[in-house]
Amino acid sequence: MRRLIQTMLVIAIVLDAAYWTIWFLDRSVLASEQTQAYYQFENAFPLADAWLGLACVLALVTLTRRHPAALFWLIAAGSAGLYLFGMDFLYDLEHHILFTSAGGVVEALIVALTLAFALTALRYAWRHRDELIAGA
Repeated sequence: MRRLIQTMLVIAIVLDAAYWTIWFLDRSVLASEQTQAYYQFENAFPLADAWLGLACVLALVTLTRRHPAALFWLIAAGSAGLYLFGMDFLYDLEHHILFTSAGGVVEALIVALTLAFALTALRYAWRHRDELIAGA
């Protein structure tokens, strides 16, 4: 299970970096809508996603090194992911974005992956808290 979590962390880091690289180079590739309000909403996320990325990197490093701080960083990463899921999902529901276009399908996939990642990280951290604290 540890390998699965490590793989998920690597994927989360890569997807986070790729998303924002694409967004700032050519947002039309990812944009679900072409409105100013949508762009403003998305442009509010880089700092929060940077925090998620940093928490994932530190979770990966501490988990790989079997350092007790892995518990903290897994909880931080899972919590950040859950919060970002909530923000994205609610906006997408309120603005009828999910599944309404190719961008809406991409958005639905991102939302689903974020939720799955967050819940998996939090569940793993909680179930394995004793061994994570022990550095086992």
